[in-house]
Amino acid sequence: MSASADDRNGTETDAFDGELVVAIDGPSGSGKTSVSRAVAQRLGLQFLDTGAMYRALTWYCLDSGIDLTAATAAADEKLASDVVEAAVELPLTMGLDPEHETVEVDGQDITAAIRDPRISGAVSAVATNTAARAVLVERQRRIIEQTGRRVVAEGRDITTVVAPDATARILLTASPEARMGRRGHQLGGTQSKDELHEQVVQRDAKDSTVVDFMTAADGVTTVDSTELDFEQTVDAVIDVIRASKAGAAT
Repeated sequence: MSASADDRNGTETDAFDGELVVAIDGPSGSGKTSVSRAVAQRLGLQFLDTGAMYRALTWYCLDSGIDLTAATAAADEKLASDVVEAAVELPLTMGLDPEHETVEVDGQDITAAIRDPRISGAVSAVATNTAARAVLVERQRRIIEQTGRRVVAEGRDITTVVAPDATARILLTASPEARMGRRGHQLGGTQSKDELHEQVVQRDAKDSTVVDFMTAADGVTTVDSTELDFEQTVDAVIDVIRASKAGAAT
């Protein structure tokens, strides 16, 4: 049963108290970040955008003079090693309030900077570095524990690697056309069709070489939002969480 309009005016914490880790994966442009944030707001949970962590590491690498334009997953051993070293030393602070998400590196607010097309074009060089991923995965697990295990965490490998023991595990997806349209709207129509294809379809192809976020693993529920509007998608995700929490309690 979906939440009523009255429910959406506030949080729905009564039915969702206690430990509650929600893991949401999905491809680029699926709406997983905005939907996950809204779900966290509705349920009174904290919000962890793991994609922002990879973007922050990308920003840090570029700011430190590491040239990611020449890098692929393992194209240059020295470059790959530099990325791992940067991941280890990254002075990152993630703000987990879904009402006011912040990303800081060494005290500098880079919340807006990590959404720049320059970062979007280079982030796969970081995300496909398996050793760097391992470093960030451990950070993500620690953050989840620090929330008292009351968090919505979204990304590429949350349901399978970071939090396979989450209360609810969801794959949020949509058609490629819908995803490119949403990403274009998110960017205010400033990107060409080719640029959107690069950011959505080609980036997914690169990232899928190290993690499968296009197919639901066992125990993961798929929510296809192609024909759903934003509120319907949020409701559908909360319905899955409600059912998962009820199942865990029996």
